[in-house]
Parts: sequence; C-alpha cells; structure tokens
Amino acid sequence: MAQQQHIRYEATLSEKKSTKTIYTGPVLYNPSLHCFRPVSLGTQLAAVLILMQMSDLSLNSLPAKLINGGVAGMVGVTCVFPIDLAKTRLQNQRSGQQLYKNMMDCLIKTVKAEGFFGIYRGAAVNLTLVTPEKAIKLAANDFFRHQLSKDGGLTVLKEMLAGCCAGMCQVIVTTPMEMLKIQLQDAGRLATLKMGGTSAVLTRSYNTSLTPQVTRVSATQITRELLRTNGVTGLYRGLGATLMRDIPFSVVYFPLFAHLHKLGQRSPKDPSVPFYWSFMSGCLSGCVAAVVVSPCDVVKTRLQSLKKGANEETYNGVVDCVRKIMTKEGPGAFLKGASCRALVIAPLFGIAQVVYFVGVGEFLLEYTPYNIYST
Repeated sequence: MAQQQHIRYEATLSEKKSTKTIYTGPVLYNPSLHCFRPVSLGTQLAAVLILMQMSDLSLNSLPAKLINGGVAGMVGVTCVFPIDLAKTRLQNQRSGQQLYKNMMDCLIKTVKAEGFFGIYRGAAVNLTLVTPEKAIKLAANDFFRHQLSKDGGLTVLKEMLAGCCAGMCQVIVTTPMEMLKIQLQDAGRLATLKMGGTSAVLTRSYNTSLTPQVTRVSATQITRELLRTNGVTGLYRGLGATLMRDIPFSVVYFPLFAHLHKLGQRSPKDPSVPFYWSFMSGCLSGCVAAVVVSPCDVVKTRLQSLKKGANEETYNGVVDCVRKIMTKEGPGAFLKGASCRALVIAPLFGIAQVVYFVGVGEFLLEYTPYNIYST
C-alpha cells in the first residue's frame, strides 16, 4: 500500500546558490517506483515541470544570459571605446613612423585632427556586434562549465577547458567585428601619414576648408568590398590570430575570475558576494588576461589591417608576422598598446560581471530565479 507522508520539496539553483521551496504538502510513496509523489495530480505535474526546469537551468536562463552579455557589452564599449581606438593605432604604428607617444597623446591628436567623434570611429560596428559576441562568450562559458561539472566538481583544468571552448565559440562573431573595427579605427592614422605625419595633426585648423580631411569609409562599404573580392573568407582574415588571442584569454580569465569571486563570499553558509566584489574580480581578471595575451593581439591587429602606410610591411600569416616584428622592431613591439588593452578589458568585464550580478536580463524577461517559482 502507498504510505502517505508529509514532505517538503526543495531544489537548489546551482548558479545562484540558493534553495527555493516549490512544494510543501502530503505525498504518497509508490513502492514500485521507489519515490514520493504529491497527492494532487495538478501539484504533481507542476512540481515535475519545475524540477525539470531547475535541473536544466543553463538552458532556461540562456535568453537572460544573452541579454546580460549584450547590455554589458554595449555599456562597456561606450565607456572604453576611445581607449580601444588608441590601442589599435599604437599597435599599428611602426618604428620610425611613430605619430603617437602614448595613449593620451594619441587621443589628443585624434581629437585635434578628426574632431571629438573621431575617437569613436568604428564604435557603431562594435555596438552592433558586441551583443552577440559577449553573449556567446559568457553564455558558452556557463554552458560548458555546467556540462563539465556533471561528473563532479569543477577542477581548475575543467574550468580552463570551459574557457577554451567559450573562446573558440566567440570567434564566429569576434573575427569579422574586429576586422571591420580595425579598418575604421586606423583610417585616421593612415590619413595623417599621407598628410605628412605629426606636423599635419598639430597644424590642422577647424576653420580651414583646404586642410585635407580623413576619408570617411563605412563598415558597409568595407564589408561589400571584402565580400566582392574575397567572399565570406575575407571577413575572417586573421582567424588564426584571433583564436590564438581569444582562447588563451578565456583560459586565463574565467578560472581566475571564478576563484577571485569565491574569495568574496561572506561565509561558507552564505555564498552570496557583494556586487562591488564581482566588479573588482571582473576588472582584475580581465586586466591580467589582457596583458598575458597582448602579444597575440598585436599580431592579430597587424594581420587584419588591410591598408598600410608608406614603407609598412605586409605579412603572410602569423609566423611571418611574428618574425618580421621581432626582426625589425624588437620584442618590445609585442607589448605595444598593452596598457591600453588592460584599461579597455578590465572595466569591460567588470561591467559585464555586475550586469550578471544585478540580473538585468532576468529582470527584463521577468525571469528572476528568486521569484518565478512563487508566481
């Protein structure tokens, strides 16, 4: 005979580390199935559906993660894009043709030569594509961490593997985004070289119509030209270098963030973390990972730059690029723009983690794990 007992059904959300009661009431024990079930059939079905949803949280929260990644990317890009432009121009300038001394010098000269909005050249491409790029990166990492944790706890090696897989996934969007962005960002530097170098930047007058202007090229024009001449593969020029940068970045960033974030737990019984700790963990992890892969970023930027200044080398692949940079510019060239990249990536990922912490996507979808099951 079925034995009636009183039981409290609970389920734990692994990512939020919180327990939510989904059913409290009488149950019947079924000897053939060796399990309890709620007395009410309606309640039973509801409990089963909720348990199924909560056991596959990574699938159900995917839309929220995509929104979180997109919001974080757009906010972050808006804040740090001028620094990213300075990084691209510093990485592309060669020894003997240095227009810019450092990041601030680059930004000041860019504003003088191209106006205030010149420091946001290429931002539209980033704002358009950063949503899928960041969403894929962060959501893929969560997905692979969830899958790899099914066999037991997540070891550091598994965390690195999850980050590696996330980095491989994101290049689908990252490569064409970077390809278009770099052409737009570097156009001002190339125009300045044609105008005669730094003297042209310093003597430009906003009221003189005879002063040569930077040729305005849109991302649409670049895309059409690449597709016309090289097909879809033209947009994926530098794919190998992008993988060489993004995979190590994700391998370093995600495990480092997970461990730093864990240090901010209030107590073993209360695993919640203050939002400012999430921000600091994201910033520090992003900064470290950005500096580590900076040499790869220099190679990628050089390979993806379609137009060159006078006497600037062309490269036939990653190995050729590394060899020529080492021979003609020395090992220090691989760290060009490293400080700028750290200043870009640190707040970008700090903001991303805060957006995840606040749960903007869950709020917009009315899908907060804390209240959906109480409705």
